[in-house]
This record gives sequence, structure tokens and C-alpha cells, in this order.
Amino acid sequence: MDYLSFLFSDIYYLGILALIISFILALKMFPAIICLANEKNLMAVPDARSMHTKKTPNLGGVGIFIAFSLSIMILGGLKSFEQFQIGKLLLLLAAITIMFFLGVKDDLIGISPRKKFIGQAMAAALVILFTDVRIQSLDGLFGIWELPYIISVLFSLLVFVFIINAFNLIDGIDGLAGTIAIMASTVFGFFFMLHGNHLLMLVSFILVGALLAFLRFNFSEENKLFMGDSGSLFIGFLLTYQSIGFLGMDTSGTLWFTMPNKSILILAILSFPILDTLRVFIIRISQKRSPFSADRNHIHHRLMDLGLSHKQGTLMVGLANVFVITVAFLIGDLNINIQFLIIALLVPILGLLPCSLAREKGRIKLHVPKLSRA
Repeated sequence: MDYLSFLFSDIYYLGILALIISFILALKMFPAIICLANEKNLMAVPDARSMHTKKTPNLGGVGIFIAFSLSIMILGGLKSFEQFQIGKLLLLLAAITIMFFLGVKDDLIGISPRKKFIGQAMAAALVILFTDVRIQSLDGLFGIWELPYIISVLFSLLVFVFIINAFNLIDGIDGLAGTIAIMASTVFGFFFMLHGNHLLMLVSFILVGALLAFLRFNFSEENKLFMGDSGSLFIGFLLTYQSIGFLGMDTSGTLWFTMPNKSILILAILSFPILDTLRVFIIRISQKRSPFSADRNHIHHRLMDLGLSHKQGTLMVGLANVFVITVAFLIGDLNINIQFLIIALLVPILGLLPCSLAREKGRIKLHVPKLSRA
């Protein structure tokens, strides 16, 4: 009993345990989900925009959600959180359940953008209003410090909805959304662990474990499984929850290395979905279309146009994301607004390079003369 008590009180062992339990639970669930999807024909059917050529089960989010929920309930109960933390945990589970069923409905029968936004706003309002997980300060970015309560709530709501949809939009090629989420949750989980925040650390590493199991099937050729909106919506919600939780932490003077300002690090971690979403929205609006209309203007589409495979495209984006995060650490001593300027210039250069190369490749193909047969 003393050993178990130590295991659940030590944050480092608890983090490892969280990752292992969620990984095993998810790994056991995905084959059953694939079998069910095949029997009931619950598939993603390829269309003109699709990066795949055959029908594929798209309810991977079901396994991720179940593994995440079971793991956090088991470990949350064994950890013996205080009452206010249990309340936070229950409200978080309620919020991601809303997001999960919203995604399942969209995967199976479709749902309008308006209803999606309403559901996302409801889920976000649960944690913002009742657990006070909100953006209270920008730490001096643009000269802004403490935010008035109403502005804080509205801004937090806007950030939740934007990041949820940004993450949803990058789920276009194998492994991309899962890899970005793993990287983000690992970085956040590392800081939560160092600062003794057991609840947020559990959220981070449980999500990492479930996503690692998912990637095994997402990259598979024989038993391929897509995340679907059932996964991307609630995972995007959890990434936003972690980001805002991290932003509210006191990280001064507790680490052995120079840390960038928290808001800059969050921008670096989530740089790819933020850039890709802003880019496609600007293109669609400039073409007098709805920003939510479907097309093939995403950065991952451009990577595929260059002839890269799904794994290669995901690897390129992942490496670029690591590079941006590393730069954020290297410039941690600079003024916060200078840090923002560097990241704001670096990210578009890295992210838009594939678009420029794909455009140039298209021009070359158009201008190559066809050889006539003599």
C-alpha cells in the first residue's frame, strides 16, 4: 500500500503511468473500432479533395476519447485529488464529451458550421465560467497585461473556438494532426510536471499515450484508421485547455534554463495549425467564398503536390514545428514583443515555402514543351 501511495503521489511516476495506461487502453480498442466500422460501413469516402483513394474507417476519435476518459477517471480517482480539482476534472470531461459527440455526428451524418460553433462555445463556456480556466493576462505582449474579466472571458472563448477549428482543419494527411498534438501535449506536460501540476500533467500525458497508439493504426496500410472529427474536435479543445492552463502558471525562477514568455511559447507550439488556418481563410475570403468552404489550399495539400508521401509530409511539418519551438527557447531573453516579431516572421517563411515550391513546380510542368514523335 505504501508503494502504491508513493507511486500516485510522485508526479514523475504518475506521468509515466498515465502514458502507459492510456496507450494500452487505446491500443486494445482500435481493432474493435475498425472491425465495427467495416461491418457497419462507417467510412470516410474519398472525394475530389481527399488525399486517399479508398474508403477508410474514420472513427479513430472514438478510441482516443474512451482511452482518455477511462484513464483520467482511473488515475484521477487513485490520485485522490482535492474537491475543487475533482470539480475541474468533471467539468473538463463534460466539455470534451460535448465536443466528442459533436464530432461523431459530423462524421456520421454531417453538421452545419453554425451548430458546430454553438457546441464549441458551450463546451468552452463550461470550463471558462465554472473552472476559471481563461486568459487573464498577456504578460506584456503589445503592452497588455491584466485583462478585465469580461474581455478575458470573451477572448478565451474566441481562442477556444479558433484553435479547435484550426486543429480540425490540419487533419488532412496521415499522422499530421496526431503528431502535432503529441508534440504540443508533450511540451505542455513537461512543464506541468516540473511545476507540480498533477491534473494538467495527467491531461497532457494521457492524451500523448492515446495518440501514440492511434498513430500506429493511422500510418498502417492494412488496418488504417482516421481520427475523424470525433477525435480532432475534442483534441483541439484539450490543446487549448492546456495552453490556457500553461499561460496561467507562475513559471518565474523555477527552471534551470531560460524560458521564453509563455504566450510566445504557445504560439510556437501551435504555430502550424494557426498559420494554416489563417492562410486558407484569407485565400477563401479574397476569392469571395465562405472561409469554411472546402478546397485544396492547405499546406499539407501543397506538400503532397510536391510529390511527398504522407509520412514525409508529416515529418517535414513536425521538424519545422520543433525548429520553431527551439527558436522560441533560444530567444527567451529578448523582449516579449521582439520574440513575437521573430516567431511571426519565421513561421510564415517555413510554412509557406511548400506553397511557393508547389506553385513553381506547377508552372514548370505547364511550360515544359511536349516532344513530338518523328
